[in-house]
Amino acid sequence: MTVPATRAAPATLVVGAALADVVVGADGEHAHPGGSPANAALGLARLGHRVELATRFGRDAYGELLRRHLTGSGVVLAPGSAADGPTSTARAFLDGHGSAAYRFDITWDPAPPRLPAVPGHVHTGSIAAALEPGASRVLALVEAARAAGHTVSYDPNLRPALLGPPEAERPRVERLVTLSDVVKASEEDLAWLCPGRAPEDVAADWARRGPCLVVLTRGASGAEAYCSPDGRHRVPGRRVPVADTIGAGDAFMAGLLAGLLSAGLLGDRAGRHRLCAATRGGPAFPDVAAALGLAARVAELTCTRRGADPPSLEEVTRAAAVG
Repeated sequence: MTVPATRAAPATLVVGAALADVVVGADGEHAHPGGSPANAALGLARLGHRVELATRFGRDAYGELLRRHLTGSGVVLAPGSAADGPTSTARAFLDGHGSAAYRFDITWDPAPPRLPAVPGHVHTGSIAAALEPGASRVLALVEAARAAGHTVSYDPNLRPALLGPPEAERPRVERLVTLSDVVKASEEDLAWLCPGRAPEDVAADWARRGPCLVVLTRGASGAEAYCSPDGRHRVPGRRVPVADTIGAGDAFMAGLLAGLLSAGLLGDRAGRHRLCAATRGGPAFPDVAAALGLAARVAELTCTRRGADPPSLEEVTRAAAVG
């Protein structure tokens, strides 16, 4: 795996929930900063990219934990991110293998996010794109971003405990898929959203609906990237000592975006054109493959730590040198 050099890249606006993950395991409870888009913003900042996060958290102890955690790694918080009321929480109950089941206490009612005047990249997903009243604001922002020339990425990261039945959720998810340039989804997401269909068939179908790149993650088994019309690229998984899997998918998303942004394959209409050309076998496809490899390595390193704690670019570089 080649780790891309840090270089000037378009700024990224991430829109989504930040919350406290209260992890319940055999050794008691531990509070960690979390929230899928917030985790992705953190990971992207640690990989050397300029990131602004539009989110919502309370002016309480959990909110202060989130603020310090995010800004300490270089994430800029959008105006209005701190609000009255409690910070949202997710209690994660770990099984003997480090996998998590969640119970949520969530409020997603953010200040209306604003697009930067200069085209860049916009990322969203999970609760932010599904839970009202904020979800409608997020959809409107994505539509405006697309029209204004920004590139868009989306990670459904579905939380069934907070959602209606799959048939009620599919139209919103599929609308965001068609508006996006890059989509990342887990096989668990697609198995729940489209019961009776193989996740790889859903991912391949999504790749024909508008995105340049759709990535299906399969945990320790790696990932598969789908491109229109029928391209597929395998990303092998590697065995690592697992502390827990919290935030691994978000770390994968951060690594993927970091690699694509560094290669000039996201950020404006020209970047979108280059990305789509690359995924159709153009000369920049090695840059796409490198971004996928970076995503896998960032996710693997995150799994070796407790909570959503993605690595820095320096840590990824050292790990790549070791092999």
